[in-house]
Amino acid sequence: MQDLRDKVAFVTGGASGIGIGLARALLAEGMRVAVADVRAGALDAAVEPLIAAGAKLLPMQLDVTDRRAWRAAAERVSRQLGSVQLLCSNAGVNFIGPTQQATFEDWDFCLGVNLGGAINAVRTFVPAMLAHGQGGHVVVTASVAGLFAGSASGCYATSKFALVGLAESLRADLAAHAVGVSVLCPGPVQSELFESTAAVRPSALAATGSVPVIPAGVRREETPIFATALTPEEVGRLVVRGIRRNDLYILTHAEIRPMLEARAAALLASLPAGPVDPQRIAAQARLLDASLYEEQAAKSPPGAD
Repeated sequence: MQDLRDKVAFVTGGASGIGIGLARALLAEGMRVAVADVRAGALDAAVEPLIAAGAKLLPMQLDVTDRRAWRAAAERVSRQLGSVQLLCSNAGVNFIGPTQQATFEDWDFCLGVNLGGAINAVRTFVPAMLAHGQGGHVVVTASVAGLFAGSASGCYATSKFALVGLAESLRADLAAHAVGVSVLCPGPVQSELFESTAAVRPSALAATGSVPVIPAGVRREETPIFATALTPEEVGRLVVRGIRRNDLYILTHAEIRPMLEARAAALLASLPAGPVDPQRIAAQARLLDASLYEEQAAKSPPGAD
């Protein structure tokens, strides 16, 4: 998608953080934007100044785990803004704590919102994109935690690794249909993710093995990681560039290069030694098709074009 003006976008998790940054960036490109969030009050406060400034924006409350609500949201957007050409599945929650201490409720909550929400978004809007024949683009928000893992991130990393796989597979499936797919894998961003996670967690899933990420008595804004994080607006602009380039991966933090290199090296070092039967390679031709990755690797680095 090169020309975004007057196209329709649907953004989830839009009341704060990356979601509202995406909404602002897309509005600046002249798009009509539906912004959804489960927190009605927070959403109204976030979009009020945008609407007052004349933005073509439709706020709506949406629980991304509620499939019936997704159908109603799609019908409303179509009726009030038109067919959706850009889907940004961005809603997410976080969990910090040892993987072995995560409760069943932690897993259900994290996977239900992060992975289930994206599945619901794709199933609701992508068939409609193909049907209206206008082309389009899908952006799935994952995380650097979907590219490499560490301690105390089991639930979150599991959901984000799954989102990377979802986006890559979807891109391969839609390659012939003029619908691009990008997976956004941001590092630290100035957001309210931990506060919003607590605010939207259902009481039925309250039992948790998580631990506070910020010590008691310390304000989020005072932590070094927050102070040095990207702003939502910066991420929004990077996403717009990635959409225009039809990038498979939209990465935001160049400092993760050593982690990516270390993980790739670990994978390659784990391959068994010795020759491989050519017949076995031929039998796996579809499985071993690397064109999805080769296309991205052949592109110039973002910012160099």
